[in-house]
Amino acid sequence: MRVLVVGSGAREHAIVLAMAQDPEVTALACAPGNAGTAAVAEQLGVDAAGPAAVVALATDWKADFVVIGPEVPLVAGVADAVRASGIACFGPSAEAARIEGSKTFAKDVMAAAGVRTATAEIVDTPARLDAALGRFTPPYVVKDDGLAAGKGVVVSSDYDIARAHACTLLDGGHPVLLESYLDGPEVSLFCLVDGDTVVPLLPAQDFKRVGDDDSGPNTGGMGAYAPLPWAPDGLVDELVADVVAPVAAELAKRGTPFQGLLYAGLALTSSGPAVVEFNCRFGDPETQVVLALLRTPLTALLHATAVGTLAQQPPLQWADGAAVTVVVAAEGYPGPPRLGDVISGGEADGVLHAGTRRRDDGAVVSSGGRVLSVVGTGADLAAARADAYARLDGVHLAGSHHRTDIALRAVQGEVAAPVAT
Repeated sequence: MRVLVVGSGAREHAIVLAMAQDPEVTALACAPGNAGTAAVAEQLGVDAAGPAAVVALATDWKADFVVIGPEVPLVAGVADAVRASGIACFGPSAEAARIEGSKTFAKDVMAAAGVRTATAEIVDTPARLDAALGRFTPPYVVKDDGLAAGKGVVVSSDYDIARAHACTLLDGGHPVLLESYLDGPEVSLFCLVDGDTVVPLLPAQDFKRVGDDDSGPNTGGMGAYAPLPWAPDGLVDELVADVVAPVAAELAKRGTPFQGLLYAGLALTSSGPAVVEFNCRFGDPETQVVLALLRTPLTALLHATAVGTLAQQPPLQWADGAAVTVVVAAEGYPGPPRLGDVISGGEADGVLHAGTRRRDDGAVVSSGGRVLSVVGTGADLAAARADAYARLDGVHLAGSHHRTDIALRAVQGEVAAPVAT
């Protein structure tokens, strides 16, 4: 099978690494890719968000199967265009991808499906902002209603900070979603969905804030770990039955069945699980740890999801132990990052590339905010965490920063799911 992976982040690097080990894959390409994916897949230039451009590339390259990594191409309808050209494609339709592309749409779907989530209100004009904020209590949760690469959210007990973020979004022409705050530890649950069938992957937890102890602004994700040693027995089955399956059924009922990776971000609150958000694709950096533990061949799983035969797949096989990933970010991130700095140690095992490129002189340099994901594995979470940070010691990027506390509280037994009341 000739497989084309669309995207350029560490998520796509993890995907192509998994597929490169699959004997069923006879040719593998990544478009546009990065300096890391170039070591394991053919690199092809493309406008990833352009449906016609991706179809032309897939056709010219004679792809049998296309896997779309990021959300922007999915919301833009790239998967629809690829399927319409007769090529199998992993990724939901543009209509189904609205579960991530529009938080208002996601709230409507969840309400119809009877899925618990935060109370919310949409504000589309500054004139309504103060009255709407007054109907919420701190901590305030202010979100961009559309795609924001994980950085469109502010959670603050300071009214002025929350209001300022909302004003910035509104001034930019973006509707604002105000939400009630959900307490409790968060869980990222990836599920393969082919309309009716839902197959969950290992649950993970990611770290959105830029600094240790969850300080500073939100980012696209600074690290993750899997599985969750503190999760109660039966949690995944409960989340599939009460959250993911009802949402998948509601989308199918509306004539827009979901076919791809449905990612539920949840908070385990004292009143039970509640959805923070849905995404329409593999999450980054959680993908890096989940795929590090998956032993079932990834290509067959994704292809079965794309062609509607997921129910015929055998139970998933997982490695024992745990995985931890730590993101190395460029100076300035999550603001405008400094680019073009030389990276050393980036070709070591366990180092996945995101914002990187290879210069004409052969040096690998930074080309984005999140530059690398360093992945460690071990017999338990403590060993995986130690392995990740040991690998990170061999990586150097001038001015870079990373969190030093990824998975630390879980290792120390300080994370627990509350007993629902």
